[in-house]
Amino acid sequence: MTIAGKEHEYVARLSWEGNAGEGTVSYERYGRRYRVRMDGKPDLVGSADPIFRGDAAVHSPEDLFLAAISGCHMLSYLALCARSGVRVLSYEDEARGTLRFDGKGGGRFMEVALTPRVTVSADSDAALALRLHEPAHETCYIASSCSVPIRHRPTVSVA
Repeated sequence: MTIAGKEHEYVARLSWEGNAGEGTVSYERYGRRYRVRMDGKPDLVGSADPIFRGDAAVHSPEDLFLAAISGCHMLSYLALCARSGVRVLSYEDEARGTLRFDGKGGGRFMEVALTPRVTVSADSDAALALRLHEPAHETCYIASSCSVPIRHRPTVSVA
């Protein structure tokens, strides 16, 4: 299957659920909870990060940003491994992002670091498995859409 030259549209419908009856009467008095709907998929419930008066029990946009980068990298990596004859047996990642505030109400992520821990089969090329993280980054659609530097600190072990 080839996807070159094609476009795919994604649609997400977001609804704010934080109106406690007064709308945004003040910064302190409105809720940050929202719901994202995508056809045929479970709803995502989110809120602001607790530092922005949000609910720590649900995912924030910052959480989802890291998850999207990590998940896309993993899926790109697994596809490259499968096509290259590297049999991955397990994959875990801990993504960390550094958000810096500019003092004017804004901010940006300064860096995202992925630390994938991969286990490959004994008959796989561990050195190739390690090298495939770079082309995985290059082919990850999410990473290609980000301006933030994304670092990779992978480890590969053999089962």
